[in-house]
This record gives sequence, C-alpha cells and structure tokens, in this order.
Amino acid sequence: MSSKMLKRDDSGVLHVVALSGGHDSTAMSFLLKKREPRPYNYVCTPTGDELPAMFAFWRWLGSDAGLGSPLVPIMGGSLKNLVRQEGMLPNFRARFCTRVLKIEPYRKFLMEQAAVGPVVSYVGLRADEQGRAGGAYADIEGVSMRFPLREWGFGENEVQSALADLGVQCPHRTDCARCYHQRIGEWYELWRDFPEVFDDAVADEDERGATYRTPGRDSWPSSLREMREKFRAGLIPKTSLARMGRERMAAGGCRVCSM
Repeated sequence: MSSKMLKRDDSGVLHVVALSGGHDSTAMSFLLKKREPRPYNYVCTPTGDELPAMFAFWRWLGSDAGLGSPLVPIMGGSLKNLVRQEGMLPNFRARFCTRVLKIEPYRKFLMEQAAVGPVVSYVGLRADEQGRAGGAYADIEGVSMRFPLREWGFGENEVQSALADLGVQCPHRTDCARCYHQRIGEWYELWRDFPEVFDDAVADEDERGATYRTPGRDSWPSSLREMREKFRAGLIPKTSLARMGRERMAAGGCRVCSM
C-alpha cells in the first residue's frame, strides 16, 4: 500500500486505528477522535465473507456522518480461496483464517509503514479483558501499541454507554458469515436471511468432507446439510441475539473479528 494514501501528524507519526466495526473498536474510534484530535488512519481487514450489513457499516463509518475518513482495507485474500488453498475448513484447533487473513496482513502493513516512519497502532481491547493480547505487533521496530479503552478504564458497560450516547448501532454480526464459532441461532439467521450463503457453506462441507461445527457440542446436527433440514421442518432456535454474542465470545470467539 502506498504511504501517500495515509496521513501522518506534524511530527511524522502515523496513527493507525484497527477498526473491525465491532462495539469496542467503534466506540474507541469515535472517542479517540473526540478526546485526542489528530489525523487517524482507520483500517479494516475484510475476509470477503462478511454480510451486507457489515460492508454498509464500514462505508458509513468512513463517511462524513461517521468518522469522516474512509476505512483503508488491508486484504490478505478471501476466506473462500484460503479454504481451497488449505484443503480444509477452519476449526477450533486450526484457526488459520484469522492468522492468514487478518493478523499477518496487518503485521505486514505495520512493518511497511514503520519503514517510512514511526507508527502508533490503536487496538480496542477493554479494561475488563486483561487476559487478552492485542496482537504480535509490539516487536516491530518503530511500532508502538496503545489500548485506549484500557487506559480509560472502559469495560463492556462503558463501551455500550458510549455507543448509546453517540447514537451508533453496530451490526449484530461483524465476523464471517460462516464461522466455526457460530451458535445455532446465528446459523438459523444465515439460513433464513441469506439462504444462498448458507447453501454455499453446505457445499464447503460437502467438498471437504468436514463440518464447520464440532460434533457433539450440542443436540443439533454438526452437518449444515442436516441442520438445514431441521430448519426447513420448522425447528427454530430460541436463543436471543444478545445471548448468542455472549456465548460465542465466552467460548473463545474470534476477538480480531468482533472487537
């Protein structure tokens, strides 16, 4: 990526905000702009498998009504192509999707920009999740890491209050449309609202002879093909959207995709 597309401050420092579009990074981005005015560069790492609401939200964030600066996509390929290259579906034990499509491209981006001048990378990790790391980037010469939400003592309640005050509502799903961390209710929503995407995920499983879901994790079929038949027969999960999100994160959901 050309450094000419990016904005440095008067001291030549590049301020990069990792903006997934989730609650934490969104709140952090708006509060940074208000509390610490400077030229920020907002970046995202699409996988090509996000739902339409996510792409629409990224566009809004980059508009004058949002942050006023277009998001810069850092591309590491697409989930679909990566699955073909790996010859397998991502799962709890093989999280290659996050590493290849998000962490490694962002690391490469930071290294390229640090070769030009100092870089500060802002990541939206909260004060109530001290056990989570912010990516393996601090070892890059010329790159400094900041976690403003932790600096401000912001936990989940403070983040939600900030978004409410800002009048900003994030999409329910900020990760891929097909993910091994999804709960049944999220698979149901995908089948109901985007049947063509669900069918494509079924084709992934058929082609690889594996499933996105871990067998035995609940009473539902691990096969999406079999799950689809349950949905067609009228079986509807009764899990709320808020609970689904909490359960996914408690089970180790992808923090890079959802923060």
